[in-house]
Amino acid sequence: MKQTDFYFRHNRREFLKDFSLALGVTSLGLPLVSFASGCQPKGEEKQEQSAQGTAQNKKLGIALVGLGSYATHQLAPALQETEHCYLAGIVTGTPSKAKEWKRKYKIPDKNIYTYDTYDQIADNPDIDIIYIVLPNGMHAEYTVRGAKAKKHIISEKPMATSAADCQRMLDACREHNVKLSIGYRLHFEPHNQRVMELGQQQVYGPVKEVEAADSFVFTGNPNAWRLDKKLAGGGPLMDLGIYCVQGAIYTLGQSPVAITAKFGQVTRPDYFDEVEQSISWEMEFPNGAVAKCRSSYNDNEGLLSGKAEKGWWKLDPAYSYSGIKGETSEGTMDLPQVNQQARQMDDFARCVKENKETRVPGEMGLRDVKILEAIYEAARTGKRVEVKV
Repeated sequence: MKQTDFYFRHNRREFLKDFSLALGVTSLGLPLVSFASGCQPKGEEKQEQSAQGTAQNKKLGIALVGLGSYATHQLAPALQETEHCYLAGIVTGTPSKAKEWKRKYKIPDKNIYTYDTYDQIADNPDIDIIYIVLPNGMHAEYTVRGAKAKKHIISEKPMATSAADCQRMLDACREHNVKLSIGYRLHFEPHNQRVMELGQQQVYGPVKEVEAADSFVFTGNPNAWRLDKKLAGGGPLMDLGIYCVQGAIYTLGQSPVAITAKFGQVTRPDYFDEVEQSISWEMEFPNGAVAKCRSSYNDNEGLLSGKAEKGWWKLDPAYSYSGIKGETSEGTMDLPQVNQQARQMDDFARCVKENKETRVPGEMGLRDVKILEAIYEAARTGKRVEVKV
């Protein structure tokens, strides 16, 4: 059977949705399978779209907090393609950006905020969701403030620079009864969803090994926030390696139990005097599988592969915004290219409208940051570190 036939046949029958709700959970109670066709039902609640009423048909307004490259070149264009949400507002500290975005996207003055006026967003009924697209070290503060404003939150990955800050974010969202999701766009991308199926359904038997690598050569400003320990939390591990952690987990449907790691050599000290230039690590999983991972700001890679008893698969590139390619021991993955960000934001908007749980919740972000902290500890100490998530 061709990969396209498999993908569309199972989408039509909502097989993936049913399967995702039936499979196992982590120690946090999180569904590890997330190749479902929609957001997760809350508890035993079942709601039909036809019974939602006019409120369910309303597009929800999203405000982007931080107008850097990702917001400008990915999120804003994606919001022109979404069905359940739209670009309603912006938060920026740069007047020239506010002027340009106002003109380009016809954003009214009352929906444009600075970081000083951010808290006033609580009084704006046009804005339902806040998407935090700031440097990693700022995610916690603006999530907590957004939750106090009674707005639902999407935080870009990594969720924060420490597990303690992740917990603060979760606590604030629970206290103010708003939903929190993490910007894990690849959970909505067909090739990565297929990897979830291959690994978790053991299509080729039990998975023995995962290999994951995500790297690029950093040639920008040596004073960029990504190289600032306080703002970034770390180097390529925080920025790119988190995709490798995620890829291994959603391939296996399990969280790692132990980690070994080592930092790579620093060959560009003018850039990497605060954060690592490169790092490699291995994650051990409960079923005996091992994930071999690496991430660097001085290389170019984007791999996610798996080896099982009776077959293999590989995505390369695996994590890019477009052009993802895959193959298996049976042939090429013939799957569609999609707007990952549009799917991600639409899915969260549906979860908000239908009062359902997102497949990429804050608890998942906390789990991953705990794993990143364990990787750094293993690299610093040279010891095998057990993971407690």
